[in-house]
Amino acid sequence: MTPRSFRPNYSARLFLIAALAIGLASPVSAEQAIGTTLARVLVLGTGGTIAGQASARAGNAYDSGKVSAANLIGAIPGIDKLSQISAEQISSIGSQDMNDKVWFDLVKRIRTAIDNKEVDGVVITHGTDTMEETAFFLQNVLDTDIPVVLVGSMRPSTAIGADGPANLYEAMRVASAPESRGRGVLVVLNDTIHAARWVQKTNTTSVETFRSPDAGPVGYVDTGALRFLQPAVPTNGAKLKLPDAPPLPRVDIIYSHANMDAAEVEDAVKRGAKGIVLAGVGDGNSSKGAIDALAAAAKQGVVVVRSSRVGSGFVNRNVEVEDDKLGFAVSLDLNPQKARVLLELLIANGITEPSAVQQAFAR
Repeated sequence: MTPRSFRPNYSARLFLIAALAIGLASPVSAEQAIGTTLARVLVLGTGGTIAGQASARAGNAYDSGKVSAANLIGAIPGIDKLSQISAEQISSIGSQDMNDKVWFDLVKRIRTAIDNKEVDGVVITHGTDTMEETAFFLQNVLDTDIPVVLVGSMRPSTAIGADGPANLYEAMRVASAPESRGRGVLVVLNDTIHAARWVQKTNTTSVETFRSPDAGPVGYVDTGALRFLQPAVPTNGAKLKLPDAPPLPRVDIIYSHANMDAAEVEDAVKRGAKGIVLAGVGDGNSSKGAIDALAAAAKQGVVVVRSSRVGSGFVNRNVEVEDDKLGFAVSLDLNPQKARVLLELLIANGITEPSAVQQAFAR
């Protein structure tokens, strides 16, 4: 006779199915209770500290991108219970070397997986230095409600107290969850979930480096729970198209500072920049010489966007700088590195008129 504790509870099963139908039970709990097939998650490795190994250069030195995504997954106990996992290596680089080719390769593989109905979620292992830029790039070009989650670590895989295994486990949990659908591209580190538009790396070495200064996180996750702070909302605006092949149009970032002249702006124009993002002081301002040079560049057809080096807050139009008169757009909440990504995509799509550029930044 089957022990009571192991008898199938058909009444409970029927209740779960009915509760799911009217929204009383989450799909995750129902799947776990009645044994539904686990979600399929594709892990795409790009390298980074999470895949790093110790180096003899110094006590805390390491080399990025030495461990494959498959080996990272294989070292985490219990991760296979979260989802059906497949892993592929797109690149093995530190994210300081992230480039248009890798971005295009990621988009191509993700789109193929989605079009072929291979996956229910995607996880990308990535270095932290440019993770926010990759996440924001993907947010602007991927048209899907399937979760796409970027994850990394601040300590290499061989470090004492390596944070990569927990981060990757939690990213897999987010990518596997039905409630993650329709939330755009997400970044998961240190038990926290951030949206691609808002997230920034804010500390050189701390495991709490990723924050969203102007918005806050969108949720929290650990080994026992996943909590989003608000319902998913539809993304606003059409996605931008990619050229057939890299590279994207050249956009330079000019960093503003005291005693600045026009040389850096003029040099960017000479080197063929199609767009310039000013990492300005305060509310995206700069010296008279630099502003005059940017105005001259705008008259030559270079697209100019004012951002700020400050790290938080919004850049406003026409406060100290006459944007309407000079033909500038402002980045609003986007930091210089994200403003550059969006401007590259806009120019690639033929959007260069200042008012149209401004509308795109507002979306």
